[in-house]
Amino acid sequence: MNADVLVAEVGSTTTLVNAFTGLGTGKPRLAAQGMAPTSVLDGDVTVGLRAAVESLERAVGERVSWGSMMATSSAAGGLRMTVHGAAYEMTVRAAREAALGAGAVVKMVTAGRIGGTEAREIARVRPSIVLLAGGVDYGDRETVEHNARVIASLGLEAPVVYAGNVAAREAVLEILGSEGVEVIAVGNVYPRIDELNVEPARRAVQRVFERHIVRAPGMEKIREVVDGEVIPTPGAVLKAAELLYRAIGDLMVVDVGGATTDVHSVTEGSEEIRRMLAAPEPLAKRTVEGDLGVFVNAANVAERVGWETLERELGLDARAVLERMVAARGAIPGTREEVVTVRRLARECAEVAVARHAGRVRRVYGYGGGADVAEGRDLTAVRWIIGTGGVFTRLPGGAAILEGVARGGAGQSPRGDALLPVSARTLVDHHYIMSSAGILGMSAPDDALELMRLSLARGDHPSATPDSSYHVT
Repeated sequence: MNADVLVAEVGSTTTLVNAFTGLGTGKPRLAAQGMAPTSVLDGDVTVGLRAAVESLERAVGERVSWGSMMATSSAAGGLRMTVHGAAYEMTVRAAREAALGAGAVVKMVTAGRIGGTEAREIARVRPSIVLLAGGVDYGDRETVEHNARVIASLGLEAPVVYAGNVAAREAVLEILGSEGVEVIAVGNVYPRIDELNVEPARRAVQRVFERHIVRAPGMEKIREVVDGEVIPTPGAVLKAAELLYRAIGDLMVVDVGGATTDVHSVTEGSEEIRRMLAAPEPLAKRTVEGDLGVFVNAANVAERVGWETLERELGLDARAVLERMVAARGAIPGTREEVVTVRRLARECAEVAVARHAGRVRRVYGYGGGADVAEGRDLTAVRWIIGTGGVFTRLPGGAAILEGVARGGAGQSPRGDALLPVSARTLVDHHYIMSSAGILGMSAPDDALELMRLSLARGDHPSATPDSSYHVT
């Protein structure tokens, strides 16, 4: 079989390879798919990539050739970022949105002048990239220039993306450049009061990601196999969500992974809530929960549920099941006990992550009496909740988890003041291609949109099973 493009998704636990044909013809198609355990921990990502290609070839029953290969990755720990701005509710918050939207893991956030304790913590974190913001355009310069001097003094090898006050740009470039720090200057993330501009910073972070990921332990050889772009998987899923929003409207995407759970939403929210917002929100938003995952963080999630509760619900020894999975380094549940355990943990991950992603309305009081103020993400206008990733696309019962999220999540607090979806339908990314569609959409948006249209459907995939590869018919 000859494919136009192979797109690999290198995750923390599994590597997926999708083969696409018919690109540019108006009839794009996912021809086949393969999956294998990720081999980053073995010191060479190409082992898992080649195993996933072999899995794909077994699915089609013949050798596969391709024109080019692209990749998305959330392996090797992602980008460790620190974010620094002036006022938390303004530039710090805007910069954090840009970082998360690009697929970074934000390890530290500071507001105002960086002090000695904070400087030592930045040095300890050893970020892969620093995002420096602060001040609306032509506003305060002193804070961001002070922070640039502190960062320059730390001797970090990380590049700095400067997305702050345009009037301070020249001074910041000089301060950092004099110490040999690489600086990438982009538009201010908060150029004016109540205006967010996160996309330029997001693109800059993604450019740095590719340079970082090809040097990360276990990933150094990725260019032996991948000749196209490499972008962060969460950033690719967000790009796919933005593309899909233009076709079907307000949506949310939930991706429960082995190490993290990501929630992406593309929505302006309701007009009523917008009038109550204390601070503006971007159209496209991502949150990542680093403590919620069904493999690397499985024990953390089990503790949230409660081991006794978990074992009583499932009627099995959950500790023993998880210990076997971790010992085997298996990313794909194979036995009935593994499937039901992972499914229950995934339910917890999805419900908690969506609850954290959502904003809230709270009552505040002043001299004039009380008023309702909305803070954070308004999901009330979301009409579609989409599940992607192995949990939703390969395990039976994934669709039921999404339905629980749409109902507000069993076991969660009553909706009350939470800005959760009010009336949403669920879809599953049956072909497991949203991250692939995101990277394809950068050059072929029509093809990417059609591929998602063919993939998204209600309910579990008819062949939802722990089997790792299949030939699409």
